[in-house]
Amino acid sequence: MVTINCDMGESFGIYAFGDDAACMPFVTHANIACGFHASDPVVMRDTLRKAKAAGINVGSHPGLPDREGFGRRRMQMRRDEIYALIMYQTGALQALAAAEGLTLSHIKPHGALFGMAQNEMHVAEGVADAAEALGLPVIAYSDCCMSEVFTRRGIPFSCEFYADLDYGDDGRQIISRAHESVAPEAVAEKVRRAVLEGMTTAVSGKDVSVVAESICVHSDTPNAIAVAKAVHQVLMDEARLTTA
Repeated sequence: MVTINCDMGESFGIYAFGDDAACMPFVTHANIACGFHASDPVVMRDTLRKAKAAGINVGSHPGLPDREGFGRRRMQMRRDEIYALIMYQTGALQALAAAEGLTLSHIKPHGALFGMAQNEMHVAEGVADAAEALGLPVIAYSDCCMSEVFTRRGIPFSCEFYADLDYGDDGRQIISRAHESVAPEAVAEKVRRAVLEGMTTAVSGKDVSVVAESICVHSDTPNAIAVAKAVHQVLMDEARLTTA
């Protein structure tokens, strides 16, 4: 069975970013930004309230301290620094969630932090340190440092597939500073193939293996709502959607 997760709460102050409420009926898990790459305390609280009203799961979406780059630029950080920044951000969201009668269901690292955890063992260990301390599962990735570390340490995790990002020949997502719109029909077929066959087509045209236990839709994709609807429908059609 497969979940649908969406990165949300990425507005800041007077700056609006994505239509979270409109996407929520078509996702199962909201990854809520925690103030480092985007968001602020009021946005975090309001996003939690919207998610509660929609009846979906909420988790932290900790990122690198880089608002100007939206957390999509790599940084050099030690294992203990990774641990601390995830604990700090997730702890803040936990406090706001508790005030709304909610508990967090997961952690999903954001942007470049996610990419670093795929490729650098010490970053994956830092994420695992925080997940272990918080007792939370992680939305992660297959066949990389994350899956190796989490499996060895017994950290619960699910492997993510990106509905709206391109893939390289290494079977990894291509992280870009800005997301382009994607055709919902193409997304539906891409997700169906990833879920049923464990394959997707890289930008080179090569078929690569993927694991699709949770489908990610980005709220900053220009047509995010249409994409979320298409993903939700194809998983319903294949009887693969779960909220757990």
